[in-house]
Amino acid sequence: MSSTLALAAAVTEKTSSPSAPAPVPRIPETLAETGIAESMVEQLILKILYYRNEVLGRDLATALGLKFSAVEGMIEFLKRQHLVQVKKSLGMGNISAVYALSDNGRTVAREYLEANQYCGRVPVPLEQYRNMVLAQKRPESWLTMEMLKEAFGHMVVTPEILTCIGPAVNAGKSFLIYGQPGNGKTFLAEALFKVVSQPIYIPSAIEAQGMIIQVFDPIFHHPVEQEDTGSLLALAKQPTFDQRWIRIHPPFITTGGELDMTLLDLAYNPVAKFYDAPLQMKANNGIYLIDDFGRQRSTPAEILNRWIIPMERGIDFLTFKNGSKVQVPFECFLIFSSNLKPHQLGDEAFLRRIQYKMLLKNPDEAEYCEIFKRFCEKNNLPFDEVLLDRFLQKHYRNTGKKRRRCHPRDILNHAIDLLRFERRPWKLTEEVLDHAFDSCFVNTEDEG
Repeated sequence: MSSTLALAAAVTEKTSSPSAPAPVPRIPETLAETGIAESMVEQLILKILYYRNEVLGRDLATALGLKFSAVEGMIEFLKRQHLVQVKKSLGMGNISAVYALSDNGRTVAREYLEANQYCGRVPVPLEQYRNMVLAQKRPESWLTMEMLKEAFGHMVVTPEILTCIGPAVNAGKSFLIYGQPGNGKTFLAEALFKVVSQPIYIPSAIEAQGMIIQVFDPIFHHPVEQEDTGSLLALAKQPTFDQRWIRIHPPFITTGGELDMTLLDLAYNPVAKFYDAPLQMKANNGIYLIDDFGRQRSTPAEILNRWIIPMERGIDFLTFKNGSKVQVPFECFLIFSSNLKPHQLGDEAFLRRIQYKMLLKNPDEAEYCEIFKRFCEKNNLPFDEVLLDRFLQKHYRNTGKKRRRCHPRDILNHAIDLLRFERRPWKLTEEVLDHAFDSCFVNTEDEG
């Protein structure tokens, strides 16, 4: 099958509208349209039957992620080879027959399992995967200020912050958020998940150079529930897209200090003998946040050097156990969040590799008060502007203490804990706020 035909069979036409849904992977009508060698499908059928013993024809096709009509010919071939046998039939054709391995079939299946133990849906060819990732790439100017404001509506952010974030998100380029701890850098990055909300499709696994790479990861990939559960189509459980793919919410993957270089390349399972995709590949068409950047096991230089070509060209090169390399798309929005100052991460040439940078400053007094007010409202606490002004005068203006965006939340949580513990009236007082402040922060004065 030509690459042009394979891609045409895999993906429907994509519109350029910013709100357009993801292109739908078309259901293969034949094994040829899957783009996968028939020998691999044969191996999967025998391995599934080996593990499940007896399987209904319909359930066997479901396990493969294909229509029964697409695999029926292969099953008949395996029957003629005396590898598969029919144990019984429910009288509705081959789809309702119960299949099992013959003794010879079990021997062959064990040989296949020695090669690799992958026993899931039929993989998607790398070319089809690459085409789908690119088709799901957001068009230019997909993001509007209104969308951004809606996503950050639960936060107190200034127009300046939105103006910094917007172009970076819209372009999908790498983005560094830095500043003092406690100002909500991670919280700010996580709010972008509400912006990137259009469901996408990812394959259960892909095939490249005869190797199997598992892409779907239930830790990071969350399937979209069937929306039209009341329709006759849904009740009949008729798939509307290629079931080798899974419709998910765009991934949002976060790694912190545990990140090292091994997580950024193919992970080979020596027992199962197939590969697991690296984190940046699992984050394709989504967001990958590297939190606390600069404190990973690998140095910032090592991490960025690994991603020079991916960030510039949108492609990544992964390495198989035998040393051969495979080219895959790199289409995740890469965000770095750091408490360190930029010069502590690297020099100017080093930092130039990250396209966008934003210093998340300490909140001014108006922002602090608005955060405080919102948290009071969230917890049904009466907001007293005069009381808050006295509190700020005593603990911030007089002492020169720096404000952080997390302070109102932390202080009010401590105040709430005190009110509940001592069964006090549900309102703030100067005494309660003083106690909450003292219990939140370390006293730097010498003891005694």
